[in-house]
Amino acid sequence: MSVVYLNGEFMDSSEAQVSVMDRGFLFGDGVYEVIPVFSGKLFRIEEHLKRLSRSLKAIRIEVALDAGDWTDLIKDIILRNGGGNLSIYLQVTRGVEEERGHAFPNNPNPTIFIMANPLPGSDNRPPAVGKKAITVQDIRWQRCDIKAIALLANVLHLQQALDAGADEAILQRGNEVVEGAASNLFIVKNNTIITPPKDERLLGGVTRDLILELSTEAAIPITEQPIALSDLYSAQEVWLTSSTRELVPIIQVDFKTIADGKVGPIWHKVVDLYCDFKKTMAGA
Repeated sequence: MSVVYLNGEFMDSSEAQVSVMDRGFLFGDGVYEVIPVFSGKLFRIEEHLKRLSRSLKAIRIEVALDAGDWTDLIKDIILRNGGGNLSIYLQVTRGVEEERGHAFPNNPNPTIFIMANPLPGSDNRPPAVGKKAITVQDIRWQRCDIKAIALLANVLHLQQALDAGADEAILQRGNEVVEGAASNLFIVKNNTIITPPKDERLLGGVTRDLILELSTEAAIPITEQPIALSDLYSAQEVWLTSSTRELVPIIQVDFKTIADGKVGPIWHKVVDLYCDFKKTMAGA
């Protein structure tokens, strides 16, 4: 069992209970963050907490915690769970109400929950093993920039990919592809890395932003611009990124082979930069 934090108390995960009248349970009325921990060190905690703050503000939940308070709580969870490599899950809902109703309750008391899970394989270089993806029409809502806990559409998209023998679903709006069901999208064309710009159609990932920073510093051509489905099919390379899966090379989309079907050289360059960043962060 692991130690979790719930509404001001640390406890064994088997003891944690949330009311059935919590709006997170009833409506999916809440937001979350997932923060990697490498060798006991938080991965880009400031960026994760800024995104949490934006999400909370967007759905009008106020909490009496600042960035320092959040960081202290998360560090306590890390220590209580033995440190090492972990994935921190943090969730805030609008809290419990007396009767189920769509309108915001008066004087809400948000429910705050934090837990830690092992992050296997995070000491290693992301594997250069090509994965498969399919494209699907995006059925999600119009504020995908909010990291909301209501993820039913994402769940359905991912399961559609798994049922088709793929590893991820790449979501399509009109003629453009925007992101994965649980990841951000990159392609390489004409030796330039391309990722869709951040807007309300996608969730701007912390690892995504780091790839932009590292590539720019290393003078690897990189740009943010819309990606058409035809550009995805004809790309030199396709990758997906997330905080827990890191950088995943995609060698097949919709049963079409990307380029020569091998993990590309620019992916290898960027992974080297990413691994160097992790080592520096961990003090190695």
